[in-house]
Amino acid sequence: MRIAVAGFLHETNTFAPSKATLDDFVAGGGWPAMVKGRAVIDETRGINIGMSGFVAAAEAAGWDLLPIMWCAASPSAHVREDAYETVARTIVDGIAAAGPLEGVYLDLHGAMVAEHLDDGEGELIARVRRVVGPNVPIVVSLDLHGNVTRRMVDEADALVAYRTYPHIDMADTGRAAARHLARLLAGAGPFAKAFRQLPFLIPISWQCTDVEPCQSIYAALAAREGEAVPTLSFLPGFPAADFADCGATVVAYGRSQADAEAAADAIAGLVAGHEADFDGRVYGPDEGVRAAMAIAEGASRPVVIADTQDNPGAGGDSDTTGMLRALVAAKATRAAIGVIVDPAAARAAQAAGEGATVSLALGGKSGIPGDAPFQGEFVVEALSDGRFVAPGPYFGGGRLDLGPSACLRIGGVRVVVGSRKAQLADQAMYRFVGIEPTAQAILVNKSSVHFRADFEPIAETILVCAAPGPMPSDPADLPWTRLRPGLRIKPNGPPFPGPA
Repeated sequence: MRIAVAGFLHETNTFAPSKATLDDFVAGGGWPAMVKGRAVIDETRGINIGMSGFVAAAEAAGWDLLPIMWCAASPSAHVREDAYETVARTIVDGIAAAGPLEGVYLDLHGAMVAEHLDDGEGELIARVRRVVGPNVPIVVSLDLHGNVTRRMVDEADALVAYRTYPHIDMADTGRAAARHLARLLAGAGPFAKAFRQLPFLIPISWQCTDVEPCQSIYAALAAREGEAVPTLSFLPGFPAADFADCGATVVAYGRSQADAEAAADAIAGLVAGHEADFDGRVYGPDEGVRAAMAIAEGASRPVVIADTQDNPGAGGDSDTTGMLRALVAAKATRAAIGVIVDPAAARAAQAAGEGATVSLALGGKSGIPGDAPFQGEFVVEALSDGRFVAPGPYFGGGRLDLGPSACLRIGGVRVVVGSRKAQLADQAMYRFVGIEPTAQAILVNKSSVHFRADFEPIAETILVCAAPGPMPSDPADLPWTRLRPGLRIKPNGPPFPGPA
């Protein structure tokens, strides 16, 4: 079986301060760097991404893989038009040149918005469909934060989404996509499709699958899969993409249309019944630090705070200073925060050397309302080139490159400063600059949920804080203009009235 494989991943926050350039995809950031040809297989093998899992399953099945390209960029604002078209053209032309195919696998995100296209994945799948024809199956793995569109469902033979957030099952989802493709290649399909869009946006901080209500929803989803419904996905969506199809969805594939419709209705109804449960306590910066300090007095493990509104995994630039300001104002001790991305500050620390004291206006350069650089005298405690392996369950042994980096200390607070962004989802992102996370009283992570995979085992408790940042914890706070009319902009919140 000759199977073409390719990947193009981006999660787009249309309200974020910076757009994704071609260079961002070439470098990868918190993802592996762009690869083409055989390197797609060699450079992604054994790490926690969809391509890795699909390749392992395909090789075990004896399929002949034709790798085209794989790339990803850290979440940000829109993908620039030239970047989208360059990557899409390389993938589509490569698949067209591959010759007769029995199938295509695409490792995508599902929430890509380009400068010129609202539905980046739907357009890419449609272009691939045009070159392979109607009879070659196209199977796609998606992040559960995908904002699935009708076009994506219509153009692909199957969309298979992650089931964990933190995403510790990205490679497993690639394997699941391979299993579905194997059924199609064996003549079991095509399968009937059912698609549902939920009527409310779900805040990302409450999409975690380790806690309710998602824990029970995904358990029910897994229990419904079987002979009649071989593939079933619920995607809570990415509630920061201002276009009509933003939001949570369910996609089901069944032996019959009735099977698919019944499964989709059951899961959509279950999600709708939990609408009020997709909520939780969010602290202000000073309030959250005071609460963490009070808990830490009697704790033997660190209190972990999610700096959720500057999550680089949701489009933030990872440079806001609200939580740092709160830690310093409260005179917190044995506290650490990371990663604040500020290449100029990292260079200044490198030039000064370990042990030096430097005066810096740190971070705060993204122009976020209510945020500003933090001016202070910092001791340079450690320096790094920013290259290290992140062995925790989210990055899964991935190689990160944050560029020139440093550990800076102000009072009892240590700051991980880097030159490139990646959300703080691994304990190694403290250790690479000499901070032992388990020895801290308070850890402030620029992440919303992914950090939980590696930090819950060491945490006394986890608090969610909302300092000024580009990804509001409450989607109702975003200045929406293009959602579909009637969509509730938060659980049990007001309906969007329609474009002005």
